[in-house]
Amino acid sequence: MFAHLSAFSACVGIPFGNIVGPLIMFLIKKDEYPFGGAQAKEALNFNISCTLYGLISIALCFVVIGFVLLPVLGVFWLVVTIIAAVRSDKGVFYRYPLCFRFVS
Repeated sequence: MFAHLSAFSACVGIPFGNIVGPLIMFLIKKDEYPFGGAQAKEALNFNISCTLYGLISIALCFVVIGFVLLPVLGVFWLVVTIIAAVRSDKGVFYRYPLCFRFVS
């Protein structure tokens, strides 16, 4: 659960905290707790994907559609991260939607 919630560190001003938080949790817990490590890897992959989606949306602001995509992406990230944290807390493996698997 903490791997998913650590992504919110970006909301308090930590640059790339949405990636650094899950990365730290993954590196610390991957051997000790296999479930926690797998969930941290999922959170890491999702937050890397969302960062890339955000950069693409910023680039698309020059063609106006990015102004629509950025708020939609923000709400999507918030809702899916909360769902992942709740399901992980219940012991259910959560696989993020629209996520590229960078870390395997």
